[in-house]
Amino acid sequence: MTHRTARVGELIRHELSTILAREHSFGSMFVTVHQADVAADLKNCTVHIGIIGGDESRHGEAIDKLNRAAGAIQRSLYRRVTLKSSPRLFFKLDRSAERGVRIVNAMEQLPAALPESDAPLGHFEGRDGLDHRWEAEQEALSPASTKRQAGKFNTPLNEASDSEDDDE
Repeated sequence: MTHRTARVGELIRHELSTILAREHSFGSMFVTVHQADVAADLKNCTVHIGIIGGDESRHGEAIDKLNRAAGAIQRSLYRRVTLKSSPRLFFKLDRSAERGVRIVNAMEQLPAALPESDAPLGHFEGRDGLDHRWEAEQEALSPASTKRQAGKFNTPLNEASDSEDDDE
């Protein structure tokens, strides 16, 4: 999607949301315009509609109602937006908000984490109150692990161990 088509799509999305809120009613359903995908040639525009509330079985009916009224909605839109080429609108149901709500509800049903799982894996605070994890890592290195291994990069620690090998 080019910068121009993205800007035109955002403009159409904004204006359509205003038009649908003011000029159309959907009963107990709340209709939102999630996205407007404009074709590169600016001839067609797919409008992704989210519907909250009401019967899920009636959500398809609301999309059908919008597609039947697409001509009137286009006329209202193009009175507000001046474009050289006015894209033809196609409405499509977008269920991403419903999926998000289901995922959040499922996450809330998960059991709480065990308190000991959040604890650090050791005591790293020294007597001075500072974090001494690097000292624990240095103690874990043994003289055998400091020797140069094939395929490893030279580090100051490995180079120092090489000079010790030369003395032997």
